[in-house]
Amino acid sequence: MNAPIATGFNVLGTPLETCGCNPITGWFRDGTCRTNPSDLGRHTVCAVMSDSFLSYSKAQGNDLSSPNEANAFPGLKPGDHWCICAARWLEAYWDGMAPPVILEACERSCLEIIPLELLQGKASPRD
Repeated sequence: MNAPIATGFNVLGTPLETCGCNPITGWFRDGTCRTNPSDLGRHTVCAVMSDSFLSYSKAQGNDLSSPNEANAFPGLKPGDHWCICAARWLEAYWDGMAPPVILEACERSCLEIIPLELLQGKASPRD
């Protein structure tokens, strides 16, 4: 696998924190929203799942709520933390459906796609 693009920093310029481990998330399935050149979707936004976002994502063709045993994916429920694609989060934002984010766990390369101000407007405190 290619080396990560991420430098280990979040959108606030501090060390990247873990997004979620129950279920385990991230391109590398290490709980963080790190990325590398193989991650074409740039799974760099740590989002807190909500019913509305899960429904929205399913309607867009990405069913995150249903288990997929072939990929060892348990399915997500509201409250789960999950690394999502930066472009998908921005699309959801413009459609009024963006889920809250954990700024400390959003990898800073997502700022190439999403303005920091938009993420800050949807910031959720750490649990």
